[in-house]
Amino acid sequence: MNGKVILYLMGKILYFLGVVFAVPMFLGLGYQDVGAIIFAVCMIASFLIGFLFQKLGTKITEQYNLTNREGILTVVSTWLIAVCFSSVPFLAAGMLGPVDAFFEAMSGLTTTGATVLPDIEIWPRSLLFWRVWMHWIGGLGIIVIFIALLPRISGGAAHLFNAESSGFEGERLLPRLQKTAQALFQIYIFITGCTAILLLFCGLDLYDAVVHAISAVGTGGFSSYNDSIVHFKSLSVELVLGCAMFFAGGNFSLYFKVKRNGPGVLLKDDEFRCYLFMYLTLVTLVTVSLAAYGFSPFRGLREAFFQVASFVSTTGYVSADFDQWPTFPKLCLMLLYFTGACAGSTSGGIKISRFIVLARGVKEGVVKALHPQESRPILFNGHKIENSVFALVLSFFFTYIGIFVLVSIAVVSTGVDIQTAVTAVLACLSSIGPGFGPVVGATGNFAPLPSAAKLMLAFTMLLGRLEMYTLLILFHRKFWNGRSRW
Repeated sequence: MNGKVILYLMGKILYFLGVVFAVPMFLGLGYQDVGAIIFAVCMIASFLIGFLFQKLGTKITEQYNLTNREGILTVVSTWLIAVCFSSVPFLAAGMLGPVDAFFEAMSGLTTTGATVLPDIEIWPRSLLFWRVWMHWIGGLGIIVIFIALLPRISGGAAHLFNAESSGFEGERLLPRLQKTAQALFQIYIFITGCTAILLLFCGLDLYDAVVHAISAVGTGGFSSYNDSIVHFKSLSVELVLGCAMFFAGGNFSLYFKVKRNGPGVLLKDDEFRCYLFMYLTLVTLVTVSLAAYGFSPFRGLREAFFQVASFVSTTGYVSADFDQWPTFPKLCLMLLYFTGACAGSTSGGIKISRFIVLARGVKEGVVKALHPQESRPILFNGHKIENSVFALVLSFFFTYIGIFVLVSIAVVSTGVDIQTAVTAVLACLSSIGPGFGPVVGATGNFAPLPSAAKLMLAFTMLLGRLEMYTLLILFHRKFWNGRSRW
């Protein structure tokens, strides 16, 4: 493993981060707020440190092939340094301490949407935009956008791409990885642009339309208002954002196939078909349950449509105080902490594709118990799932549950009550954002939690965003074995 190569790549990525800082800087200039100076300094610092890293590192060409270890370490280092740099504007504004600034930045880039800001609306507009701008950059992935815009990095860029991607299928849409990244990025921009335009037609001003469009499509959930989407009191806004969140939870690679082969491919895909069925089923169950509780059918359907879309896509937007709902619909939402949406989307969670493979594996296990001589393959989208892949899916599931249990115990040990701890960990691991209860629920925030709990939850967000193994592998001694060539 060549540390200087990683340093060189980090320098290039810091250049990219400097360009990212330019957007809120210009917004700060337009609104004449303190963000203009803060983001200008951050931009210059990113360029200078990026230049230093490139000088200290070893320049590489397209012919250089990154090893798997170099790819993994570059991705993890990129996310950590991006979070550190992204927390600087919150510190420089003088409104958050180091731990809270780190938590807010991690929540933004991992698209978790959990906040420590008790009063969002007192912040300068450029800093509020920065919170959702982090969602948009982190949603598709820092590395994916970087590869799409600056493709001349290395012949082994697939290791960078795979270390940040979600799901168990490493499908490449086009022969060249750079073209694949560009195709995904163009779809991302298209969905974001359509959402922003529709929100303008709903009566939102340009700032609110863009802020909520990029937050919804990035499945982050940060808003520029304390009461989130409740602020607008608009059915049309909820319809647009609900649809945007649902489609952001779909597989972007599948949308590329729609562009080529038409919308029929959506219902031919096992995962999207299950995703749609699960969403419609939960909306129906929650609507009926709320109606039985005394809600009017229209109000029940309206709240169910939006909140199920918000949770299944792991966005975390709030259009109603779901903490006041009866137990059954709250349980329906809690189940979505685990499932998430589709692989290849901007959402978090275990992903529906893994649950499909696990369910089919259980089914085949039952059949084999009844007929020991019969052996049938596990299929996903018509393709056979090898035993090694099924073992990885099963391992991922139990690792996810194990991390959830261990971190929950650790957070409880800091003095946090069980309901708050358990739902906060689930919300951060799955990238949803809000938990349940008076502290971290629909109308609460994470500010009252101890600093130790916030740091643990922040790293839990990163575990969830990088799908655990990319980060956990760093703790394996063989990863640091200098004689290994993988």
